[in-house]
Amino acid sequence: MMYKILEKQSLNPTVTRMVIDAPRVAKKAQAGMFIILRVSADGERIPLTIADYDVNKGTVTIIFQIVGGTTHKLNMLNAGDCICDFVGPLGVPSELDGLKKVAVIGGGVGCAIAYPIAKKLHALGATVHSVIGFRNKDLVILQDEFKQVSDKLVLMSDDGSAGNKGLVTDALKALIDKGNVYDEVIAIGPLVMMKFVSKLTKEYGIKTVVSMNPIMIDGTGMCGGCRLTVGGQMKFACVDGPDFDGHKVDFDEAIARSKMYAEFERHAYEKACNLFKTEK
Repeated sequence: MMYKILEKQSLNPTVTRMVIDAPRVAKKAQAGMFIILRVSADGERIPLTIADYDVNKGTVTIIFQIVGGTTHKLNMLNAGDCICDFVGPLGVPSELDGLKKVAVIGGGVGCAIAYPIAKKLHALGATVHSVIGFRNKDLVILQDEFKQVSDKLVLMSDDGSAGNKGLVTDALKALIDKGNVYDEVIAIGPLVMMKFVSKLTKEYGIKTVVSMNPIMIDGTGMCGGCRLTVGGQMKFACVDGPDFDGHKVDFDEAIARSKMYAEFERHAYEKACNLFKTEK
């Protein structure tokens, strides 16, 4: 079975949004879950969070950053083309029931994961304060979508070219200091960002959930590639997560592990780019 790309949209120079015809996946999808895809039969498996889904239309939306060989090959496809494998939904859905007031923090392409969380919370009737951060205005994604599902939206950028200048932790601290009492903070983005959001909320005693996205291969817990340490115990992001207690995650270990394949990923990206140029 092949999975047709129904829509393709460039959100910024390095981030792409695709809507995939995948009715069986859409039927079971929930906020916080992910899929694993292969562009072609001989391609590698990569995990991507479900950014949105429509049960009635039978579609699943993915948003990905073009960082390695596979994401480059995926980005070469257009509406009407097909993806070889699209498996899911995988992972444990985010536990959102019963939450009354939540701060959702998204960093960079992590906003693609944070958005369905904010959307679901909004649908459940919770008060949603969203803080989204980017390096600069050219990298901003999903701002309008967040506005529609947030009671309050704060946009931050490192250089001040979009929204307020500063880090998402600056905005979160300001919201807390203004007297906002959150049942939970949900942070999704770069590991360093989630680490410092968790460090901040720990000082205030606010429960914090982070979404971990380490290297994955099979998505069933068999390969062990996505292991991380949470509360001193080994966990697998694919079957135990991707959501974990931010105050218990060993971020330093996760950051070190995330750098292991950086050089390989860069070479794979360059190889894919060169292959594409040759084919043209």
